[in-house]
Formats: sequence, C-alpha cells, structure tokens
Amino acid sequence: MGLAFVRRGFGAAVVAALLATTPALAATPKDTLVQAWMIDDIISLDPAEIFEISTTEIAGNTYERLIGYDLDDVSKIFGVVAESWTVSDDGKTITFKIREGRKFASGNPITAADVEFSLQRAVLLDKSPAFIINQFGITKDNVKTAIKATGDYTLDFTMDRPYAPSFALYALTSSVASVVDKKLVMEHEANGDFGYEWLKTHYAGSGPFTIRDWRANEVAVLERNPNYSGTPAPLARVIYRHIPETATQRILLEKGDVDIARNLGPEEIAAVSTNPDIKIQSAPKGTLYYLGLNQKNPELAKPEVREALKYLVDYEAIADTIMKNQASVHQAFLPKGFLGAVNDNPYKLDVDKAKALLAKAGLPDGFTVTMDVRSAQPITGVAEAIQSTFAKAGVKLEIIPGDGKQTLTKYRARTHDIYIGVWGPDYQDPHTNAQTFASNPDNKDDASSKTLAWRNAWPTPELGKEVDAAILERDPAKRAALYEAMQREVMADGPFVIMFQQTENAAERANVKGFIMGPSFDNNLATATSKE
Repeated sequence: MGLAFVRRGFGAAVVAALLATTPALAATPKDTLVQAWMIDDIISLDPAEIFEISTTEIAGNTYERLIGYDLDDVSKIFGVVAESWTVSDDGKTITFKIREGRKFASGNPITAADVEFSLQRAVLLDKSPAFIINQFGITKDNVKTAIKATGDYTLDFTMDRPYAPSFALYALTSSVASVVDKKLVMEHEANGDFGYEWLKTHYAGSGPFTIRDWRANEVAVLERNPNYSGTPAPLARVIYRHIPETATQRILLEKGDVDIARNLGPEEIAAVSTNPDIKIQSAPKGTLYYLGLNQKNPELAKPEVREALKYLVDYEAIADTIMKNQASVHQAFLPKGFLGAVNDNPYKLDVDKAKALLAKAGLPDGFTVTMDVRSAQPITGVAEAIQSTFAKAGVKLEIIPGDGKQTLTKYRARTHDIYIGVWGPDYQDPHTNAQTFASNPDNKDDASSKTLAWRNAWPTPELGKEVDAAILERDPAKRAALYEAMQREVMADGPFVIMFQQTENAAERANVKGFIMGPSFDNNLATATSKE
C-alpha cells in the first residue's frame, strides 16, 4: 500500500528518475543525497507518534527540540529551541527561555505557545512515546497546568517530584519533544484530533530539512528548509529509497545509483571495502537486539522456560558470522557507555542446561512457539539461527515473517508469542531503558504506559519501585549501583533475551562528505553532508 505524496511540485522529475528501475544513472545529482535503506517500519510522521528507528532518524534531520547534546560528549547538553533554563528551588519546575527570532518552515514564528502545544499535544494524543513525558507525573488531567507558556518566550515544565535535572533535560532531547508549528497544525484539525490525521503524513517543523514526500515502503524525501534558523544544509534534498535486499543495495551503490547503502551485511561490506570509490563508516550505537517473550503465553510465562531460552542462543557464533562487524554480544538492558551499564555476559549456548530447565518446567519434550520476524537482514538470519539452536532442546520455533509495520503493530497489540527486534534509547539517560525494560505499572491491555515490559505482559511491582527510586537519586555513583542491580534482575528473570549491541555501518561513495553517524539512531545526520 502506498501513501500519497505529502507535497508535489519542484523536484518531482528528480525523484521519479531516481526511483526508476530502468537503466542506471551515471551518478546521482550533486545536490541530492540518495540512501538505500529499509524504511518499512514507518507508521507515522507525527512526532507525537514517531517511535521507529527510520522515522526517528528522519525527525532528527527535520524537527528541532528544546534541548540537544554534543554527539562527541553526550554529557554536554545545550539549548536548541530553548536558549536557557533554570530549575526552581524545590527542584520541580524547569523554566525555559525560548530563543527569539526563529521560524518554522512555514514562515510562522516559533514561540513558547508552540512548545506548550507540542508537549501538551503529545500527552493528550497518548501515542506510544507519550510515556516519556508521563514519567514526570504529567497526565491528560494536569498537562494544561504542568506545561504552560508564561509569556511569548518563556515556558514552565512542572513535575510531580524533584527528579535529577539531567534526567528531565535528556528526556526533552527525544523525538516526542519535537516542536511543531501550532498554527499550521491546527489549521488541519478535524474532530478535535489536534491535527493528528494530517500530521501523520505531513510536516510542520523547523529543522534543517522539511519532509517533502513519503510513500510507504517506497521512498521518503527531505528538502532543504529555506527558513531554517541555523546554517543552511549544503544539500538541496535527501532521498531515502526503501531497498530491503542488501545485495541490491550493494549493486546500486557500486553503480552510483545511490550515495549511501545503510544495510549491507558482512559479505557485502567485505566486497565493497576493496572498491576505491566506496568507503565504510562505522559507529557504535546504543541499539540492542533482543527477543521479547510474551507472558500471555502460558509456556513462556514459566520462569524456567524464560531462563532456558537464554541458554538456547549461540551468541558468539551469530556475532562472528551473521552480525560480524554489525554488533557485539551484550546481554544487559543498558548499552555500553551508559551510567551503570553491566557489561558481563552470563549466558551462552548450553543445550543440556536448557533441557534440564525445560524438564523442570514440565516440558521435557519442549514445546511449539511462534516468532514474529521482520523480513529483512540481519534480523531474518538471526531468527533462523535461533530457530536452529532452539530445536536442539525440542523447542519448535515457527517464524512468522512480515514487514516492519506489520510486526510492530502485532507486538504493540501484545498478540505475539516471541518478537525479535531492536530497541534504541530515546535519550542519553539510563532511565530511558530502565523504564521500558523494567517498569510496567499497569498490565491491563488498555494501560497508558506501554513499555516493553507491558508489551510482553510482565508485571513489575517491586522492580518498578527500583526504577522510580533511581530517578530521584542525585549521587551518580549511587544511581549507577541502582541501575546495575536492576539489570541483573532483568537478566535473571525478565521476559527478554537481550543479545547484541549494534555497530552501525554505512557504505558511502567516496565523494560523500560530512555524513554523521551519532550515538543514537536520531543522530544520523545529513544536515552538514555535501558531495564533491
């Protein structure tokens, strides 16, 4: 199914030519960066709903947030839409001063009213990322007073408790805190939806690029924003082509039909690395590969079964082959580099131990279970490897393939057995992963907080209290110890088989300069990219 273009007009011929499947172009236009990437996970372009890897990257290139951080030193936070901020004596209110003289792509001025609208709107729409703001005690009932413009260029963000200031500020670097154009969005409001139906397929931001076009499972096109307040992007446009086959990505890159290939596997990377016209850029990411075990499944709900499955993955073999140069073994929910991260890996393939655990669970002959798998590499290859090692203990794994949108939709509805996927931090504070892996305050199907623990129907009454305590601890060493303890509890008993931490690779034509691969998936930036 394809969605209509967001907007048509100038440049349509360029896009059409680049999408053509007939004879290859000698080179892409010099003012256009074309990337081959799997973008079938895009569900919505609305920052209040965006929660997928490719869409969050797109948002990072097109929307501005209150706060940003130094990609080379994430401990350094700076204002973006916000010029400065102060914290009240009781530690509960952060007052932001909004920069004056800045515009949205529409030409409308950016004011505190737009920031108020953007943050309030995210809470009121209550889509998946709303919990990032909800965690400060801000709900549909109190959001109008908790997030409030106090002047044309001042805004108060009031929390229910005196959280560590860095925690609150890092949360406001996430995509859900993107500032949208209130006037433009509300011109498209229908039936009190805050412009949601319109913004799902349109753009209302102020970043270096605008989102010009999107067709599901086909293409997304960004165009330079002439009203951007910062340094103009050197490129006129950035095109993401949905190319799910890694071999096809390689061919297009070598022929010059694309400038960057984003999903090459180990064999393709080895092949193109000897080509003088191609260079490889690698960057460690906070993204984790994991299995989610739905506790609604009576077999997966048994503690011995959860533990057994953790001993039925050949982590090292997968990391050395299918995931070579793309990931390293990592089994805790905090990525390396985060405060309190646990970096030892207690699990390895041990079929005898897994069989003993299954027998203890009353399943000496194993059981049958399904896994929802995105039809793309390396996910499919990892799933097939796991299918093979599960079988050694009698666990018959049926792989259910689908595109990113299909598998995510089923996962979010809690109708899966096992889901294999990736999770990247929403911001650079340990609470981002602690909350989603270790907190599930309401396990009902219609709960407002839909963390990964909730998606896998895992109640966490005691562990959730530990998560809440850690965000109030201001001593870094004590806070790190709290997160270490939480990770070990989840590793031992949680419904997650956390396997790898990603190393992201981009194969680029040699004439591409300045493409940035940051520590998080919303930090892959083409905003300073140029082509020689």
